Amino acid sequence: MVLYPAIDILDGRAVRLYKGDKNKVTDYGDPLAFAGKWAEAGAEWLHIVDLSGAFTGESGIDSVIAEIKKRFPQLRIQSGGGLRRIADIRRRLNAGADCAVIGTMAAYDPDEFALATYEFPEKIVAGIDAKGGMFAVKGWTETTNISAVAFGKKCKKMGIRCALFTDIAKDGAMAGANVSETVRMQKETELNIIASGGISSMKDLENLEEAGVYGAVLGKAIYSGAIDLKEAVRRFPQS
Repeated sequence: MVLYPAIDILDGRAVRLYKGDKNKVTDYGDPLAFAGKWAEAGAEWLHIVDLSGAFTGESGIDSVIAEIKKRFPQLRIQSGGGLRRIADIRRRLNAGADCAVIGTMAAYDPDEFALATYEFPEKIVAGIDAKGGMFAVKGWTETTNISAVAFGKKCKKMGIRCALFTDIAKDGAMAGANVSETVRMQKETELNIIASGGISSMKDLENLEEAGVYGAVLGKAIYSGAIDLKEAVRRFPQS
């Protein structure tokens, strides 16, 4: 199971939000410092989110990604937030991201989303954020009338292979992963699902791995010390 330590960036700082609420922020400091910390722990991937971009639609973390790649070239980067146009994706990939997580674009500009999957094959990860089972967008501030599963099935038909699935009610709450919904998403969409939201212990990771889930994003649990990333990488070989 692939582990993706997260670095969420808001106004240039590494932060964690509680259930996606930008008014409930814990500031952890310099994103570059955490990139180094997670690299030293043995991470192969980082999950980097531009929260400012997710809320406003204006991306602004490309320089941070470029610097992380320069300092830690062994790391691969999955990144989302603020990617509303083809040009945004191209800039993020050119900055050093290995793949781009797309959600909002798919809901509001499906033609642009289809073009992105054609122009950047193997580099688009569907961002499936679920709020009460429905597909949520714009930094989780809006809920569409499309079910999260239906959106996932559509992505699979478009040739996308991986999806980041976030249960918003669990994110940042350290309340345990929603394993049943994550497994359901993987089975019904036939996508490789990367679980996100609520993962708070090694037991959560064990449950996800036993259920055959492809990957897991680690956020608040590694910042708080509830999960030791070095130990997690040892327990769950990445490749």
